[in-house]
Formats: sequence, structure tokens, C-alpha cells
Amino acid sequence: MTVLKGIQKAINGVLDFFYPPFKSFLPKETYRYAATGGGNLVLDILLYFVFFHFVLDQQDLNLGFIVISPHIAAFLMVFPITFSTGFLLAKYITFTQSQLRGKKQLFRYGLTVLGSIILNYILLKFFVETMGIYPTPSKILTTFISIIYSFIAQKYFTFKTGKSQLQAK
Repeated sequence: MTVLKGIQKAINGVLDFFYPPFKSFLPKETYRYAATGGGNLVLDILLYFVFFHFVLDQQDLNLGFIVISPHIAAFLMVFPITFSTGFLLAKYITFTQSQLRGKKQLFRYGLTVLGSIILNYILLKFFVETMGIYPTPSKILTTFISIIYSFIAQKYFTFKTGKSQLQAK
């Protein structure tokens, strides 16, 4: 058994163990999307907090040719990590019925995430710089708005199967 298959089996085992209370009102794919997306969200917020407060020490990131505010720099540093974990969880745990090739899924996922990046950037700038909300709560609020966009994009575009993505297996 490959490492990836072992990880997939372990994650599915944990998710399936906790699924029964939700079974009567939540299709398995929806449950898995919520669970894996929630896990990736927690990872994203924790990493954002660590990068903003400890790696950047709440200071601007001066790259010599551009200065990036700490709330945006933290977002840019965390992004590659949660992009990777998000795609792998969506592909191998949540949307396993999609017949699209992995390269096409990855490309579409990239497009979907690009939309999320633009949305995150605009909302972070708005909440922090215009509304005066602290960066970490702003990131949390921004993330919840992005989740709605991401769910719709992944369901109908990235991992499209030709049938409703939220039907139970």
C-alpha cells in the first residue's frame, strides 16, 4: 500500500466513524467537504496566526523592490501550504467520483483558487485598512466568505462529474 493510499484510508476511516449522526440529513460528499474543508480552514487560520505574529512579528515584509504589509505577507506565505492540502483532500477524500484527469482538476483548482486569492486580497484590504478590523478576525471573516465561493466553484467546475457533486456515494 502506498503512503498516499494509507493516508487516504486513515482519513476516510476517521471521517466514516463520525459520519453516522449526520447521515440522515447530510450526504456523504457534503459531510466530507465540510470536514476536510474545515480541517484545512483550521490549518489555514493557525498558520496565518503563526506567520503573522511570530514569523513576520507583525512587521512589513521588505523584499527590496516591494514592501508587503504583514497581513498580506502572512496570507501569501500560508497559501502554498493550504493550496496543496486543500487540493489533495478534495481530490482523494471528497470528490473521488470525478472522472476528470488529475492535471485538469489541478488546473481548474488553480483557477478556482486564483479567484479565492483575488477575493481574499480585496476583502483583507477592505476589512483591515478600510474597516479597521484586526488582521486575524479579518482573515477569519474573509475565509468564511471565500468558502461559499469555493464550494460552488469546486462542486460545479473543478471536480465536476456530470451529476450533482453532493449526491452520496
